[in-house]
Amino acid sequence: MRERSVRFEKQTLLAVLSVLTFGFTAFFAVVGLEFLVPTTFVLGFFVVVPLVALLGDALPMVEGETEGVEVGRDSMCYGPIDELRSRYAAGELTDEEFERRLERLLETEDAEVGRSREPVFDRE
Repeated sequence: MRERSVRFEKQTLLAVLSVLTFGFTAFFAVVGLEFLVPTTFVLGFFVVVPLVALLGDALPMVEGETEGVEVGRDSMCYGPIDELRSRYAAGELTDEEFERRLERLLETEDAEVGRSREPVFDRE
């Protein structure tokens, strides 16, 4: 059985690397290891952070944008017309019932659009 490895979001990993780079740079400056300050700063902010930003999705420790996200029919935003179409395609509605409901939905939407076009300010 394979163990699950630790994975990070790209933005989280970039933030952690930036904080660690700054922390180590400040630590080396305070402790008296001044020769490590420019090395740590350059390697951290000019090499490691940009590489992770550019190549982060290809790294095994970085979670892809779509990994861990379950996209299902219930989580998507369907309008009433899309729902009606899917029910018609599934055979739940007859032709006549589909057309009747579609006309009713379109009339309702037209009425809502007409109401929203009313002037906001009255001119005298």
